[in-house]
Amino acid sequence: MVVGVLTAGVTLGVAHLVAALVNPAADPVLAVGGVAIDLAPQPVKAFAIRTFGANDKIALLAGVYTLLALTAVVLGVTALRRRRYGSAGLVAFAALGAAAVLSRPTATPVDILPVLVGAGAGMAAMLLVVRAARTVPVSASRRPRLLNRRQFLATAAGTALTAGATAAVGQAVGHGNAVGARSRAAVRLPPPVRPAPPLPAGVSAGVDGVAAFVTPNRDFYRVDTALTVPQVDLKTWRLTLGGAVDRPRSWRFEELLARGLVERDITLNCVSNEVGGPYIGTARWAGIPLAPLLREAGIHAGQNQLVSRSVEGMTIGTPLDAILDGRDALLAVAMNGEPLPLDHGFPVRMLVPGLYGYVGACKWLTSMTVSTFDAFDPYWVQRGWAADAPVKTASRIDTPKPFAQRPAGPVMVAGVAWAQRRGITAVEVQVDDGPWQQARLADGPSPDLWRQWTYRWDAAAGSHTLRVRATDATGATQTDQRAAPFPDGATGWHSTTVTVT
Repeated sequence: MVVGVLTAGVTLGVAHLVAALVNPAADPVLAVGGVAIDLAPQPVKAFAIRTFGANDKIALLAGVYTLLALTAVVLGVTALRRRRYGSAGLVAFAALGAAAVLSRPTATPVDILPVLVGAGAGMAAMLLVVRAARTVPVSASRRPRLLNRRQFLATAAGTALTAGATAAVGQAVGHGNAVGARSRAAVRLPPPVRPAPPLPAGVSAGVDGVAAFVTPNRDFYRVDTALTVPQVDLKTWRLTLGGAVDRPRSWRFEELLARGLVERDITLNCVSNEVGGPYIGTARWAGIPLAPLLREAGIHAGQNQLVSRSVEGMTIGTPLDAILDGRDALLAVAMNGEPLPLDHGFPVRMLVPGLYGYVGACKWLTSMTVSTFDAFDPYWVQRGWAADAPVKTASRIDTPKPFAQRPAGPVMVAGVAWAQRRGITAVEVQVDDGPWQQARLADGPSPDLWRQWTYRWDAAAGSHTLRVRATDATGATQTDQRAAPFPDGATGWHSTTVTVT
């Protein structure tokens, strides 16, 4: 077991160090994790997001490392009994890692270098530790003992130190090579040519426990498939526009900024959000209007999809009609007054109000291609999600929290509701199976923003179930029929149970 774990430790530590020097995305563990994400069935993805939330990537990597450790134990036992079988197992292990690395959308042949160097170091470590682990028989009834216990312990300690040191140095090198952080720190954004007006004071319901109307960057949800945040160097980054257009074009970051920034308050939410879920937030975004860029390029007749591609290979398809119909579709470069955070898409992300993020909010954007839905299926559509996904009318109770206890008497029930592009016109609250009661709506300055609401409940002693439903500006009230997020967004009324004493 010790032989196997040490061999794997050196292999992965050295591979991590070389990847930090060559390309952090070429780390074999990250590559294997990416393959796992791509191949996982939809129910498994949904379970991971529902169970682990924002920690789903940590859970995935923990699972990968656990599986690697178990495999390493088998490898070590095999190596002690038949050295050449152990060597063959390590070679097979490395081949799988190389295949995972090369399967990534942006991989190049150079990216297998970390796997090759790591496997070579692991092979040397395995032979060294196996040699130090020689045993002599004692008797037929007792286990063999080490020929030289001190030599084995010294060799094992040195190998463990090598594994730990290379991993630590790789981590430090990777941090020092974080070109994205350096690029972001050097950005000086010009003031917007069309700033957003100040938010009215009445957008807040003034009740503790309700989500802030504008979500701070550090609290804004993150849902994507990137196991490591892409590091984009603005010196080499370009945004290209091509496909079925008359005039393909590319821009440097400074050229985009020179077009003038537009500032807008927009609520963004993820299709993975369960009823009452947390994957929604509002920010003040600044960016370049997207529709003029497309019109300047000259879109060919019959095109209906804009395919966006991120620097790590993710593809997202957006209906062209949703970009060209007059809504504030942006190439966002700023979020709440500062350059986009690295984990929210620096340097540029797309933002199309009224669409779930997997359709209209490509992060780490590097190219856009005008196409059709018949010609190309982007990443999530290939996995069964809907090609067009307008945001559904929804509402959520933020306070009281589930299973909260409140004293009898007045209780403030409050939360948020949203129906981007349509806007919220009414919210109703139901206590147990009683009649629906109108809640008070806070100000809603734009249909692209969520609205806070409050309801004063005269609570009597006992256990009670509270429900909420919203009505949008078309007059449609959200359905009570429960549906999972897959394939185009969850539906149903959010409810919470409260004990009144």
